[in-house]
Amino acid sequence: QSVSIRPYALVARDRMASYKAQIGPSLLACDLSNLAAESRRVIEAGADYLHLDVMDGHFVPNLSWGPPVIKALRKALGPAVFLDTHLMVSEPEKWVAPMADAGVSQFIFHIEATQNPGDLIAKVRAAGMKVGVAIKPKTPLESIDAIIESLDLVLIMTVEPGFGGQSFMDDMMPKVEALRSRYPSLPIEVDGGLGPGTIDRAASAGANWIVAGSSVFKQEDPTDVIALMRTSVDSAAETRVVA
Repeated sequence: QSVSIRPYALVARDRMASYKAQIGPSLLACDLSNLAAESRRVIEAGADYLHLDVMDGHFVPNLSWGPPVIKALRKALGPAVFLDTHLMVSEPEKWVAPMADAGVSQFIFHIEATQNPGDLIAKVRAAGMKVGVAIKPKTPLESIDAIIESLDLVLIMTVEPGFGGQSFMDDMMPKVEALRSRYPSLPIEVDGGLGPGTIDRAASAGANWIVAGSSVFKQEDPTDVIALMRTSVDSAAETRVVA
């Protein structure tokens, strides 16, 4: 089954192509007893989307939430909020229909978890969701070469997936830089250890979708930290386009 070429791929050599910051608080870091209220708090503070980590206890050792929780959150928040869902699961194919039914906006699967990524991409699109791929720190960027132009987003993990309390892995930034040099408009997401102390490095490498957990939710008012990360990404993007 064929997959479509995404618009950013058509301007891969257009050095004036640009991208904008998108800041997505990671809900695993929020007060989970008040999931909907915490979601509204960060959206009102300027977040562009919400990031949901789905873990199955197999692909990664931890468990989190599944479609019923996401569906309840969608009902509470309404249709406008963008739910970016990172599936750290084995057999992501079997979760396409349940996630679509739950109201997921973007379905991100791990390249390491599927044998047929092209078929999976087509299945996700047919279900009405955007589609992204994630790669673990030890997975080479070349593993997604065959599918990258059919994706809406690439997620570069800056920690090992499934484990909390890890530090930002600066040595993942060459992957981001390589992607950005090839695809000036590609949405590139980074996840793990992002906050005021690391955002400039990620931004200068070319990341623009920023997943941030405790650095956002630990703030009584997260407006300033969200604005700071947005400014860092957008300033780096302007410099890159001018250069």
